[in-house]
Amino acid sequence: MNTEIVTHRGGCHCGRVRWEAEAPKSVVAWSCNCSDCSMRGNTHFIVPSCKFKLKVDSEKFITTYTFGSHTAKHTFCNVCGITSFYIPRSNPDGVALTFRCVDPGTLSHVEVRTFDGKNWESSYEQTSIASFSLADG
Repeated sequence: MNTEIVTHRGGCHCGRVRWEAEAPKSVVAWSCNCSDCSMRGNTHFIVPSCKFKLKVDSEKFITTYTFGSHTAKHTFCNVCGITSFYIPRSNPDGVALTFRCVDPGTLSHVEVRTFDGKNWESSYEQTSIASFSLADG
């Protein structure tokens, strides 16, 4: 895998929510079957929150939805409805970026792993997902 760090840029469909994040060119993305991710078809990779920057004026177009433990902050554009990023329950110190919302040209490889969100606790224990939001990891 290519571990070269680049600045990925991305956002929602209408372009009102824009962000950038520092991450490798080659990433591990998570396909989750929890009640929210499975309905949205979201597959995301995780970056430390200190490596994520929301662009100016994007905040006013973001709506946040929470449920259950209210740890995850499911954000979406209040104009087009796209979830380009959110704060995952598994990594409250990180940001999950929907890999299909990354602008073309900076991702060289995406390895998709499965997270069993229907059995969240056991999947959390069995995967290394928590390590993906560590700033030095």
